[in-house]
Amino acid sequence: MLILSLPLYAAPSRPVPVSSQTIPIIACFGDSITAGYGVEPGHAYPDDLQADLTSRGYHYKIVNSGISGNTTKDGVDRLQEVLRLHPAIVIVEFGGNDGLRGIPIADTRRNLDTIVSTLIHAGSKVVLAGITLPPNYGADYIHQFDETYRLTASKFHVPLLPELYANVYTIPGAIQDDGIHPTAKGAQLLADNFLPLLLPLLHK
Repeated sequence: MLILSLPLYAAPSRPVPVSSQTIPIIACFGDSITAGYGVEPGHAYPDDLQADLTSRGYHYKIVNSGISGNTTKDGVDRLQEVLRLHPAIVIVEFGGNDGLRGIPIADTRRNLDTIVSTLIHAGSKVVLAGITLPPNYGADYIHQFDETYRLTASKFHVPLLPELYANVYTIPGAIQDDGIHPTAKGAQLLADNFLPLLLPLLHK
């Protein structure tokens, strides 16, 4: 029996292009603030974060998973939608609508805990965004509401932006006439607030 021995040649190595399948995803999961209510497409804070990260040399794809009017309960109901993205990081921004509607604090806390714990269990890192309420909601309710974010962040050891609108309300032209939603200028300020928490979680 004749056995032929053929030399093996290694193909020259070529750089593997970065495809959309290999770029890690950052999901911005929230309500109208994330969705960009009242601003032109491309001017919500997730768009600004994308531009900021790209300019710094980070290769991540940011997906806007915000829906106007969503409560923390809606966030729980939409978890599978976000999990299908297999995000490396999720920015969780919910609760404002809970507070404005007077939803019981216990319900908001339970829903927020479910959102954060489910994402972590699935392997995503989480950044949690807090927000406060107008003073007419009463000091006691506001204190309990604000404490919700600190409790969840502490329980699951996730970075917390205690007040999403820090250094935003005081800037002229940063808030829309409704007194709630950021303008395009305000959205960039929100992105600036997130960056210090987000950057330590990223890899170049």
